[in-house]
This record gives sequence, structure tokens and C-alpha cells, in this order.
Amino acid sequence: MLLEFNRSKELLEKHSINFAPSEIFSDIAPALEYVEKIGYPVVAKIWGPDVLHRTERGGVRLNIKNQEELVTAFNDLKQIEPGILIQKMADPGQQVIVGIKRDKQFGPVIMFGLGGIFVEILKDVSFRICPINQKEAMEMIREIKGYPILTGARGETPVDIDALAKMIVSISTLATEEEDIKEIDFNPIIVSPNGAVAVDFKFLV
Repeated sequence: MLLEFNRSKELLEKHSINFAPSEIFSDIAPALEYVEKIGYPVVAKIWGPDVLHRTERGGVRLNIKNQEELVTAFNDLKQIEPGILIQKMADPGQQVIVGIKRDKQFGPVIMFGLGGIFVEILKDVSFRICPINQKEAMEMIREIKGYPILTGARGETPVDIDALAKMIVSISTLATEEEDIKEIDFNPIIVSPNGAVAVDFKFLV
């Protein structure tokens, strides 16, 4: 099952993994107060202990820019799940994914790839056995065929690859030290010229 949300955030903070400010609400009033603190634009997503695939259930609203849009999105999503995750929208960037699965023989194995069709259709990913260091994380990033997209191919803005590698190392350390975590899914992490931020994370126990 999914690890409780606040416990998940504690693990991210413990291992210095940058994530977009996020809280879960069941009522709109405290959600509006929270957004006044973190600022627009925000994202609203359904949340529940058994919710694994939000997008397939129509459970995500992006780029909410004002109170009226937030109230509408919140009420729409409440018809799907009672819990609504409100999150500060990350800066534009490239989507990447990092996953962990605990192998019976090798222990935690970490996977890295670009998001979207690169992982779903092209299977453009790299793997290592945890724990890994910064050098190995950089090797993982460079191994994928889509690596030039991160460095600015075809007019794209180069992203902060050092920050991405650092985050991959931190996720590897988390998986190594937190043995009760059986599976981890960061999908996506947004990487921009300003760094890397996790915007969707799941811990299975």
C-alpha cells in the first residue's frame, strides 16, 4: 500500500530531496488559505491511500491561476476522491522519472529515464544497483538516448544536470537506508535550468 503522505514528505526532507510544496485537504477553505501562502499557480490532484494512477481517472488539474479556478477544480475532483492534494506548480522544464524496486537478490535497483513516451513507448532507461554516487548518477543520465534533450538539443534550454544527479543519489540513499520501502516512484521530476524538483512521488510499503 501507499505510505502515508506526511510520512512520505518526512522521508524526502530527511534525505534532502527537493519537492514542490504540497498539502492534502478535504475542505476548500483551508486549501484556499494554504494557496494564499504558497502563491499561484498551483496544481490540484486527487489523493487516497489506494490512488496509484491519477491521470487515468481524470484526477489532475494543472496551472490553476486564481481562487475561482481553484474552487472549481477542487469541487470537480472531490467527486472522484475525498482527498485533494494542492501543490505549488513547478517551473517549466524537462520531465524525468526515477524509480526504485527492491530485488530479492540485489536489493534496491534504481531506474532513470525521460518522462512521457521516452519511458512508456521507447523504454529509454538506465539502471544501477543501489547505493550509487554522483559519478554513477551522471553515467545513468548520459546513458539514455534522450540525453541530448537535457543538454539543449534542437533549441531546448539546457537543464541543471548536476542537481538532477544529486537528487538521483539522494533517492538511492533513501532506498538503501529505508528498508521498509519496497518500491519508489518519482514521476515526474521536473528539471529546469534552476534545479530539480519532485512533483509526484509514491512510496509503497
